[in-house]
Amino acid sequence: MRVALVQTDPVFAAKEENLQQALSMMESAKADLYVLPELFDCGYNFAEVREVQLLADTFSSGRTFSKISLFAKEAKCFVVYGFAEAAGGSYYNSAAIVGHDGTEGLYRKTHLFDREKLFFQPGDLGFQVFKTEIGNIGLMICFDWYFPESARTLALRGAQLIAHPANLVLPNCPDGMRTRCLENRVFAITANRVGTENRGGHSLTYIGQSQITSPRGEILHRAPAAAPEIMVRDVDPAAADDKRLNSHNHLFGDRRPDTYECRAK
Repeated sequence: MRVALVQTDPVFAAKEENLQQALSMMESAKADLYVLPELFDCGYNFAEVREVQLLADTFSSGRTFSKISLFAKEAKCFVVYGFAEAAGGSYYNSAAIVGHDGTEGLYRKTHLFDREKLFFQPGDLGFQVFKTEIGNIGLMICFDWYFPESARTLALRGAQLIAHPANLVLPNCPDGMRTRCLENRVFAITANRVGTENRGGHSLTYIGQSQITSPRGEILHRAPAAAPEIMVRDVDPAAADDKRLNSHNHLFGDRRPDTYECRAK
């Protein structure tokens, strides 16, 4: 599988310009799977709910979905991208996967970060893995990485690669994803953004450093901190199927679920 992380520099509310930036970058490099950032087409730092209402799209419709789907069809590829979703009178921080073969999948962010809780509902679809002709692709979004159960659930459900759209402002994720991949023996593509958004009295600077990580925790590529970039790497999804550490230890076979406490007291 040839995978591409796409690190963009979106401008808040400039949906057409942000979409065209991403499409131009993807057109410049051939890949089987492209991963775009969280909320890549609209920006992240909302000041009021009305902005979410104006910028949100419904899944399987809207200009962003149509243009990304057309690109996937023409380029014979798959694309994962983050967007603000309107559904049933609620709003979600969501990610979609679309493919040239008609694949359409949706994930809604489970763990909302900071002021996201003012604008979005927590995701209600659970962690999902989409089985495609190029491999089994699991989706999570940004802050989900902070909770080890997110990546573990995806891995237990068969994910070979985790597509991870993000708008990271904390410094921990790039190194932290090495652990997530190592403990689950999966690939991950963390697609972050760059730039600063200063809106409504809240300033956010995004750390860039998008990353492709191997099942052994190796950094296959890390993007710069302050510039857009598209980077392509070849990976073998089957490498994520071997969960053995040695002749005596198997990452999943050695688990002891009966001894674990998953609910805080």
